[in-house]
Amino acid sequence: MTVRRDFKEPARCRPDQVIGREELFTAAREQLARGGSVLLHGPAGIGKSTVLRALAGECGGTARTVLRCSPTESESHLPFLALADLLGLVLDEVSDRLPAAQRTALEAALTGRGESSLQRDGLALRLAVLSALRALADSGPVLVVADDLQWLDPASAELLGFAARRLGDTPVRMLFAVRTEGEEYDRHLRASPPDTLAVRLGPLSRAQMSTLLENRGYTGLPRSTVRDIHRTSGGNALFALELGRALAENATPPRPGEPLPVPTSLRALVLNRLEMLSDQARRTLLVASAGARPTLALLHAAGREDAEAETAQAAELGLLATEPEGPAVRFAHPMISAALYAEAPAQERRAAHAALSTAASDPIERARHLALATTGTDPEVAARLAEAAALARDRGAPSVAAQLSLLAARHTPADGAPSPDALRLAATDDAITAGELDLARDIAREVLARTAVPAERVRAWIAVIETAGHAMTEVDSIFPQALADAGEDPKLLALVHYQLTWRALLVEGDFDEAREEAGYAAELAARAGDRYTELLSLALKAQIETLMGHPDAPSTIRRALEEPQDPRVACHHNGAGYSRFRWLIMSDQLPEARAAVTALLREVRRHGWVESEVHFLRGVAETELHSGHCGRALDLARESLRLARDTGIGEVASAVLTSLAEAAGGEVERALTLAREAMEHAEEDGDQMYVSRALAALGHAQLVAGDTEGAVRSLRRVREVEQGLGITDPARGRWHGDLAEALVRGGEIAEAQDVIDVTREQALRLDRESVLAVLDRAQALVRAARGDQDAAVAQLTSAQDRLGKLGYGLEEARAAFALAQLRCAVSGPASYDEPARLFRRCRALPWLRRVEAAAAVGAVQPAPAPEVAPDGLDGLDGLASMERQVAALVMEGATNREIAARLFISVKTVEATLTRVYRKLGIRSRVDIVRLAAGRRTT
Repeated sequence: MTVRRDFKEPARCRPDQVIGREELFTAAREQLARGGSVLLHGPAGIGKSTVLRALAGECGGTARTVLRCSPTESESHLPFLALADLLGLVLDEVSDRLPAAQRTALEAALTGRGESSLQRDGLALRLAVLSALRALADSGPVLVVADDLQWLDPASAELLGFAARRLGDTPVRMLFAVRTEGEEYDRHLRASPPDTLAVRLGPLSRAQMSTLLENRGYTGLPRSTVRDIHRTSGGNALFALELGRALAENATPPRPGEPLPVPTSLRALVLNRLEMLSDQARRTLLVASAGARPTLALLHAAGREDAEAETAQAAELGLLATEPEGPAVRFAHPMISAALYAEAPAQERRAAHAALSTAASDPIERARHLALATTGTDPEVAARLAEAAALARDRGAPSVAAQLSLLAARHTPADGAPSPDALRLAATDDAITAGELDLARDIAREVLARTAVPAERVRAWIAVIETAGHAMTEVDSIFPQALADAGEDPKLLALVHYQLTWRALLVEGDFDEAREEAGYAAELAARAGDRYTELLSLALKAQIETLMGHPDAPSTIRRALEEPQDPRVACHHNGAGYSRFRWLIMSDQLPEARAAVTALLREVRRHGWVESEVHFLRGVAETELHSGHCGRALDLARESLRLARDTGIGEVASAVLTSLAEAAGGEVERALTLAREAMEHAEEDGDQMYVSRALAALGHAQLVAGDTEGAVRSLRRVREVEQGLGITDPARGRWHGDLAEALVRGGEIAEAQDVIDVTREQALRLDRESVLAVLDRAQALVRAARGDQDAAVAQLTSAQDRLGKLGYGLEEARAAFALAQLRCAVSGPASYDEPARLFRRCRALPWLRRVEAAAAVGAVQPAPAPEVAPDGLDGLDGLASMERQVAALVMEGATNREIAARLFISVKTVEATLTRVYRKLGIRSRVDIVRLAAGRRTT
């Protein structure tokens, strides 16, 4: 299944203006905060001025004086102009503090009333600028801001550089932006202090560009269009926004295979040197812009006899970046190619495609060029395009296959076979496979508006349902229409009932109904001879049974793996291969699970099946997380989330997994943010399964963050939701140990024991060894809270050993940590070397920080509390076990934090326990406990 959802970045919030520049922005801001200077550099339109303004706005508030200039190319020949912009308004403030010769030279340079020049007054001017900056800094920090440093007039650049090199510790910071190509920024550093940080702004990623476009009001763009904008703009923010504006103003979107409309503003910007080319060279470049991978050989084959000389001329003008001896013809920027193509008349574009339709060696390219060179319907062209689409599909390029199928539909007559709508539906399937859900949905809606053929209508309905993903409540009204169109056809009914299985899971939250629907869909598909749908239905039934802890799950998986197999199902994210992976990972067979899902990921990448790639990336990450390879798991989870955001596939699921990975090996705050967003979106979608998974991730992150009350609240909800859903296999979410631990920390010992007892019964029935070991860890905490420390130590030691042998590295480290804390509570200061070593091995940074904090507290622990309450409290039958232990430690003078560390509970729990003690004993403070105990000893 797929899901459309946009998630915010989990990192700390940044202004909209610096989208995609968060890390660079932070580095530059920190440099300025330290009193250093920053030089932003990169190509035109990349976003330097935007970042500069954001930095100046944020850091300017700490400066007493902000000096600004923004030189232009047309004014760069005027000496001292930039200096006048910087110092003109503050000249009166500093002139009285300058020596007479410096003041005279500076006033003449800034006002133009004298004949000052670097040749005549060089030393006086240089010293005057330095003295002026020092004088301003005497009253408070100074920030000098200059945009477009490349247009700084030479005189101002020389004077500014002289001063910058001699300011030393004077509180003057400089923030500059300069247009550069490549890394050629060194020469601009001469106007900056020696310790200036050079920050290069590179192209935006596709996800960042999508966010930028949406924030600027270009919302609702299909992801395939955003992909084209990203490719055409080369990640350049200015180019992307201009392309977005052109699309918004263009009532007719580009047809399949056609490039994006390039606005006149960009054509003028990137093609200002085009008129210097000869007509023949322009035609050669047009052919190159129409080709997918132009080479000199291809241009020759397309009839461009003087291609070498004409491309060399274009390279000299900066239009091409072709290597002198290389075969490839590469434009200096993708926008040049797009603008050149957009500038050409339609007839010339068709002629270029016609030449390439015979010159290209690849059959897919030949078919595409033939389509773009042809107007109207043509059965022969349509047939060649359909063949090319099949070839692209086989090559693992479903996105290309979708475009070719749409071109084939465009050139197919209304009475053609296959019909235009059948070709459009093929494009829909390919678009879904490629992760282009917006495109698939639009095509399916178009087909529904055109056709009355039941088979085509049902396929279109299914496409609309699939593109809704987990948000199935949005398409709930479609199912009756799809069933009506299916009639009595078992093949069509099987398709609909397969989707009804997902509806039962995601909308109704009814596992029994979902299992019945999946079985019925498999039966219908078998009757119709549709092995593909039969295998998918069996695999889905197996996954449902696995979640339910149903005894038939293994046999259903075996049925789904029986021959004959359909290669499209073998690597499908809802196929039997993935069902087998889930069974392996829930059965503690981590090496086998890793091998299985890694093979699946490798295969779907070879085929270009993006939807399945997102799922299998999560599977590999999950396996690495269980194995305690937290760094590797975090990298994979983040990659999965980036791809999910980029395609709109499985974002809730990827956010949940990334939250777990962040809590294990990254930043806990990110984990909390992602889990909360995932929960909100799952609730919006009415998806109870992912509500429970998001809540489990949130509860885990809260536990790691030390928010015991929040963890209990979240994980109690998970328990309620999963009981309602009928999920009984504790290996599905693995939240039970976290809940029990949080309850112990919160002083809810009886409830913790109940969670352990119920879960243990389920885990024993299903033979979930790792779950049982984690439950033993939680049971040891319960025993410790009840005062049975010796049994607790023995049980924790056993749990740590079993988890290590099963390969659960992070859980093993957590058991070692609990053991060290317990020994510290029983015997005083204890070594935390073992948990620290294990957490370092896992690269579990949040947990390592907790170990360090616990070790710091343990180093100053007072003497251990006795296992039995002191005589002074023996007669207080009204106190529970936990309350007696807390009261005993208070009597010894322990602080709340020390009590929390020694009893393995939170500080908030200590505070709440003391409140109950005060109420039960009729006293008001810690001092009263000591007095009461002392009084009882003397009687």
